[in-house]
Amino acid sequence: MPPSTIAVIGGGITGLSSAFHLSRRFPQASIILLEKSSRDGGWIRSRRVEVKDSHGNKAEILLEAGPRSLRPNSKAILELTNLLHLTSSIITTPKSSKAAKDRFLHIPGRPGLTRLPSSPLSLLSTPYASSILVPSILREPIRRANRPKDADDESVSSLLARRFGHKLERIFGSALVHGIYAADARALSVKATFPILLEAEERGRGSIVLGMLKAGSKESDLQQYDVGDVQSLVNDAAVFSFVDGLGTIPKSLREYLDKSEKVTVRTNAVVTSLRPKLNAEGIEVDLANGETLSASHVVSAIPLDRLEDLLPSHGALPHLTTNPMSSVTVVNIVFPPSKTPIHPPGFGYLIPRPVGGYSRRGTGFLGTVFDSCSLGAQDTGAPGFTKLTVMLGGPYEITPAHTKIENVLAQLQHHLSPIHHRIGGARLPWPVYFEAMEHNECIPLPLVGHVRRMEELRAALKTGPWKGKLEVIGASVDGVSVGDCVEAARKVGRDW
Repeated sequence: MPPSTIAVIGGGITGLSSAFHLSRRFPQASIILLEKSSRDGGWIRSRRVEVKDSHGNKAEILLEAGPRSLRPNSKAILELTNLLHLTSSIITTPKSSKAAKDRFLHIPGRPGLTRLPSSPLSLLSTPYASSILVPSILREPIRRANRPKDADDESVSSLLARRFGHKLERIFGSALVHGIYAADARALSVKATFPILLEAEERGRGSIVLGMLKAGSKESDLQQYDVGDVQSLVNDAAVFSFVDGLGTIPKSLREYLDKSEKVTVRTNAVVTSLRPKLNAEGIEVDLANGETLSASHVVSAIPLDRLEDLLPSHGALPHLTTNPMSSVTVVNIVFPPSKTPIHPPGFGYLIPRPVGGYSRRGTGFLGTVFDSCSLGAQDTGAPGFTKLTVMLGGPYEITPAHTKIENVLAQLQHHLSPIHHRIGGARLPWPVYFEAMEHNECIPLPLVGHVRRMEELRAALKTGPWKGKLEVIGASVDGVSVGDCVEAARKVGRDW
């Protein structure tokens, strides 16, 4: 029997996308979305700020407090962009651009930035990075297969270290994990975060490099998605966004849902408990204001540990509190126009795990994104302002001192000064805008064994008191990228 009333708990990108797709899949069902805060959109937050330099030059700068760009390999995102009629506001970062090709590391103990090779030819111009990458990659195919017996999962660090060596793992692997998960690569499940590596190792009979050279058989599933002409618009893009930032997506989803007669979106709606009806079909949803809603089906799009707090003992589910969450402080900075470039052209830089591990006395820096280089088309007004975003925290313990403007600028000066000196400048100018925002527990961290645990969670949902009427999705379950969240939302309710 199809659902009659659906409650969606959580108004982030997963919850909004779920309500959108459910309203299309079950047009006769009543849908209510419940968001505990005063705004929807979750961690996606785009905003414009007006800035002015000492010479009177003014500009309006688009800043992101959360995710800032999308990858065109997410068909669910391309479809959503098409269905919401957002094609006219797409802006792209071409694959051929410096912002796409030039990426850097700041390696503790080495001055300035180390450019990463982006092609075989660029190996010649990136001697330090190449001196680690090339030998490690060339040696990997001749290492004998060494996956631990009967192990179907391990940490990202473990896999990279046993196949490519500890130095490559620490410098390149840890930096990559900092950029995506703001986490310690030694704890994360490789099966959940980078399954492509395990799949390549299988194809290569123990060698990841040989497995990468053997293309896996993958049929195109593009025909299953209604992408319109969006695919052609982003074919040559490394990443893309929108003129008004990623906030365009939740804003457009909310507008769509508000126009639907069968959908209600409620903010400031705090859910206090979920209860499967004992002597009838359906689920009761209790709110903090004393109200009780009755739903035939429920979608939970909130973090797993928060869901745990809502469930009664007779409806308990496994593995809701296993994975920790990472907290990140995001610092948006805008510099005034300057004769000397603030940074080299490129996407930005990441900082690997220090040799001695994560010290409380560390800088807390995970990396910096050169936003003007890839997303400068979002800004209006006088040219020349430079926006960038610094990310701190994750495995580091952050104090208020870490995010003081003087301390952040001092670290940026240290990271950028060798290049800055080389192109004619001495010190960074004082910013015209600076804001630090703490995002507490914003990124779920899938520990080793996550995939198996989520299979067990899904099995438990299909049986017992929930009888398949409760679906649990979101970044804590299916993946942390915006594309992962939208893909999970697209699939929700298929078995109802």
